[in-house]
Amino acid sequence: MTGLLSHDNISLNHFHHRCAWAFSLFYISNSQTLVYMSVSWVLTKNMDSHLSPEELNEIVSKKDPEIGIATVYRTLLIFEELNLVYKLDFDDKRYRYELVDEDEDHHHHHIICTRCGKVDEVKYDLLEGIEKQIRKDYNFDIQNHDLKFYGICSDCQEKLKNEEK
Repeated sequence: MTGLLSHDNISLNHFHHRCAWAFSLFYISNSQTLVYMSVSWVLTKNMDSHLSPEELNEIVSKKDPEIGIATVYRTLLIFEELNLVYKLDFDDKRYRYELVDEDEDHHHHHIICTRCGKVDEVKYDLLEGIEKQIRKDYNFDIQNHDLKFYGICSDCQEKLKNEEK
């Protein structure tokens, strides 16, 4: 897959340029800019982790202890409004965030381990045919959808096998 989720430096730089452009739309102080860049740096370095605000704050505060959880929440809200991140709900009583990939032409889906909580992305466009049929049959313009698969990951399956021995 190309784009932001491909982990290439060009795409990460593109994300940071998008952040800088978005921040330039507002009057923000140098300290606010540093906070935004710190949070965006942590998001890009951990983009496959689907971090919660608390997890993000834990990492950011190691780099800059003066950044608190409220600042992280405010920053994520701004990033969401600027379409830089998606807010995700994996039914674990906390929101998680992932970077928006401008080059992704479909919404990806997630598999969630019910034992360890591990989340992975499913890169297949599983619902394209269904969406076309819904548009046709119901004259309905689908804006978004959410599909999550719950089960047991391979690591936990292996642990279960070893526990049974």
